[in-house]
Amino acid sequence: MKKVLIICGLLFSVMTFAKAQDGDRKMPTPEERAEKGAAQLTKKLTLTEDQTTKVKAILLDQAKATVKMREESKGDRAGMMAKMKTIMEENDAKINALLNDDQKKAYVTYKEERMNRMKGGGKGQGGGGGAGGQ
Repeated sequence: MKKVLIICGLLFSVMTFAKAQDGDRKMPTPEERAEKGAAQLTKKLTLTEDQTTKVKAILLDQAKATVKMREESKGDRAGMMAKMKTIMEENDAKINALLNDDQKKAYVTYKEERMNRMKGGGKGQGGGGGAGGQ
């Protein structure tokens, strides 16, 4: 009986430790990613309601394509990254087409800030999501 209790205690400890290491992080859905990205761009670029709706649709398509690529890549990280870059550039052009001149300047600044945060290991502001480098 003692052995069973000790084994149960050890199993419980291992499971608790593994759960703590995992941190309950889950991959956001494409819809969540699009929503978050559109909200960030709306805030940074002061998008109109119509622009926000269109940007959200573009980001949703990008997020769905990303999920599909991950499933199809089967470990080919380099191939996946090349495809991702192409999709991101296409979506970047679509977003730019929606913006006025002031918003385009702010968008360039926003993308540069995101790149700097990514190069810095994601330290600092919340990071992640949005256009130009999910």
